[in-house]
Amino acid sequence: MNPSTPGTPRDQPNRTTSDRTDRPQSDQLRPMSAEEIADSYGDVADELARWSRLERLFAGRYRRRQFENAAGRVLDVACGTGRNFRYLTTATDVVGIDISDEMLAHARDELDGLALDGTLHRMDAQALAFPADSFDTVISSFATCTFPDPITALRELQRVCKPGGQLLFLEHSRSDVAPLAWLQDWRAESHYQTAGCQLNHEPLETVQKTELVIEKTDEQLFGLVTGIEATPP
Repeated sequence: MNPSTPGTPRDQPNRTTSDRTDRPQSDQLRPMSAEEIADSYGDVADELARWSRLERLFAGRYRRRQFENAAGRVLDVACGTGRNFRYLTTATDVVGIDISDEMLAHARDELDGLALDGTLHRMDAQALAFPADSFDTVISSFATCTFPDPITALRELQRVCKPGGQLLFLEHSRSDVAPLAWLQDWRAESHYQTAGCQLNHEPLETVQKTELVIEKTDEQLFGLVTGIEATPP
């Protein structure tokens, strides 16, 4: 592997943030605790599970593109109702963690329905109960926006990823289209207070604050969806 500056994509220039300095930032609000977020998602777990087929129509192609090559022993962080599981076709072992018991119950149903061998654990992404270098691939989708301390969580994901392994993220992000970005900014505070989700989150900026080496980024759907491939330093 050629040396590169940690947190800098190898094949894509950094996005400029000069036009975003005055936007409302969710992380300036009182951070929700992990238990508050667990309660929030526990309340909507059944509803999210009911909408799983519709969600696949929207996000399935992005999940497949980002995760279909996740190989070896795979950790799915904040796995929710298990929407990534069906795309982990090259994994030899799947481990899912989430902070919500209600989400994990639906994730178990998903594993059983796919006849996929995997294990699930209730766990905080900011304090993973796994030894260092435990997984070949670590994945997470639409989740860094909910971590109370995303830098700590990402460093935990880095810790449990083997040297030479990969970390794959699929995140929602602030749109490059001004009207959509304005709508996200306008809704950011109320959405965060009710769902613990930073609607106008900039996932690439968050990953760049860690020691992870960003290998590739991919933005789609007017910049609303960002894929990030990274490796441990």
